[in-house]
Amino acid sequence: MKKAEMMDQHLETYEEKISSTEIWHTVDLIYKINLDEAPIVNKEMEGMSSLSGREAIDSFLQQYEGTITGAKARSILNEMFGVNLDAISSLEGARLALYSKGQWIVQHEKDLFVVHTGAGDIDVKVYPTNYFLEQTGLKQLPTNLQQELASIGYYFDDTKDSYYYSNPTGEAVSDAFKGKTIGAILGVIQQSFAHL
Repeated sequence: MKKAEMMDQHLETYEEKISSTEIWHTVDLIYKINLDEAPIVNKEMEGMSSLSGREAIDSFLQQYEGTITGAKARSILNEMFGVNLDAISSLEGARLALYSKGQWIVQHEKDLFVVHTGAGDIDVKVYPTNYFLEQTGLKQLPTNLQQELASIGYYFDDTKDSYYYSNPTGEAVSDAFKGKTIGAILGVIQQSFAHL
């Protein structure tokens, strides 16, 4: 069962109105993500920047009329904090590690590549795992992945020893850009490294 489905089932067990406490607990339990580490990234919600993440969610929930489903909770968390739990859920078994919001979001022993976002998700670096390097004998990202990443705006940064992208607007990179990055990596894994 995917993590998003587990979250849906878990939230359905709450009979009373759901608060940030239940959402935080569910995300920590299922995804192992500490939302207290995630700053509010939605510029339209800057008025809430003086609030903690929990207070911001509670403020939203008080105004919300409907039932808070797992899908709605994930949508709110993505909009407020840039934590895309649906996308994270879809990465299960993809052999791709993800570091974001100052913590490992997805990480397994036999992952092949790492997507590492910096503070506020303004920049992203992609690099191979030690497992990948040991299994392939390569010393860097494979050429086909380098080309894919370069085509969407990444470049090799010697100081970071990785392929790197920094959003020129100074804002968090979009979900669409993250999707292109992950899509490029998953395509290369399927095409060339599914056997590892």
